Amino acid sequence: MKERIDDYNTRRTHLKDMSDTELRSYFLKLSEQMMEPLLDLAYTHTSKSIERSVLLRMGFSSIEAKVIVNILDDYDLLRKGSGHCVYVLSKNKNISILEAGQLIQNGEATEYLLEHFKIYE
Repeated sequence: MKERIDDYNTRRTHLKDMSDTELRSYFLKLSEQMMEPLLDLAYTHTSKSIERSVLLRMGFSSIEAKVIVNILDDYDLLRKGSGHCVYVLSKNKNISILEAGQLIQNGEATEYLLEHFKIYE
């Protein structure tokens, strides 16, 4: 069996004089650096399954959520968030969330949303 080369003492030299509080702060700093790219990705990317999940929590059935997500995706509105699109439509048209979803399903709201979000095809 090959003997393991232990370089622990060399790698820990910059840590050995730190207090527990300093070690904790250093650990949290490194954790933040590690998580930052993941958070950036989460803020800028979504998926159809995530967007369907959002709509399910807003009270839509899975069939309704799938139709809404597919329509929003066809018009490049999914990047704005399906829940956000439904909410904007609901608030601006002074209708319920479910009615706003129905408008999207019927294809009656896509032009409004494209104009609202300034997405030009």
